[in-house]
Amino acid sequence: MNDSRAARLRRLFVSMLSLATFTFGGGFVIVSLMKRRFVEEMHLLDEDEMLDIAAIAQSCPGPIMVNAAVLVGYRVAGVPGALVSALASALPPLVIISIIAVFYAQFRENRYVAIALQVMRAGVAAVIFDVVVDLCRGVLKTRRALYILMMAAAFVASVLLDVPATTIILLCLCVGACQAAAMLLRARKGGRHAL
Repeated sequence: MNDSRAARLRRLFVSMLSLATFTFGGGFVIVSLMKRRFVEEMHLLDEDEMLDIAAIAQSCPGPIMVNAAVLVGYRVAGVPGALVSALASALPPLVIISIIAVFYAQFRENRYVAIALQVMRAGVAAVIFDVVVDLCRGVLKTRRALYILMMAAAFVASVLLDVPATTIILLCLCVGACQAAAMLLRARKGGRHAL
């Protein structure tokens, strides 16, 4: 991409601001739309990078949307990109929630607002389902038995056994760290034998 640094930061800000302003439904929805924008439309990231960003954003404390925005911004434009993305992704919810807070009593009692929110839930559910399907496809594409087994086990633990998401994520992190350590040890042993 031949953009100047300022132009790239401006495009990043506008993209994140529009995503944060017009996306309802939470972090998984925004991550799906970030994928569409930064992978498919702008070609600034590849699909594997976006899946990694989604996993890291979900695993870190804080809103998934801001976490993912910071990671995307950093990947696209370094520290300034991370800062611009954080500001752009946090600003719209801050303004919208502040307005809602001022008029909370009226919103809470308004029948039409309640109906609109109910209808929005159906759309949000569809977008979240789309994200889940994309993430599953990404795991299945690896054709790695460990990853597929972990995905299935995490699903069973969450849905059937009601294990908290934090526990599942930490266990998956531990398995991933053990696998990375084993790969590193194998690589070191292989390097020694080559000497």
